[in-house]
Amino acid sequence: MKVGNVLHPVADVAAAVTFYRDAFGLGLKFADGDRYAALDAGSTTLALAGPAEDVTGGVVAASFKVPDLPAALRAITEAGGSVVRAAEQGPHEVRAVVTDPWGNTIVVYAAR
Repeated sequence: MKVGNVLHPVADVAAAVTFYRDAFGLGLKFADGDRYAALDAGSTTLALAGPAEDVTGGVVAASFKVPDLPAALRAITEAGGSVVRAAEQGPHEVRAVVTDPWGNTIVVYAAR
């Protein structure tokens, strides 16, 4: 058993594909017009659901492990995202909380 995908609702699928490509380097697996896109996030798919496909009904948060947290935060903000909690050192990792342009929460972390 594994997680097949993490579903993020977005208002504009094409713009969301661009954001996640630019901010995280994710590649497009396939897109279904303005309804849905699947992005390659390693062993999991980041599923971007347009308004017609949004079944979340609540808060969704994906976490991305990155090699360089400051560089990742710069890429995220340059791509249109926002930092909502600056990098914080924890016992096992350093992490920050950001949002994409559609308000989805994303946790970004790196090894200490």
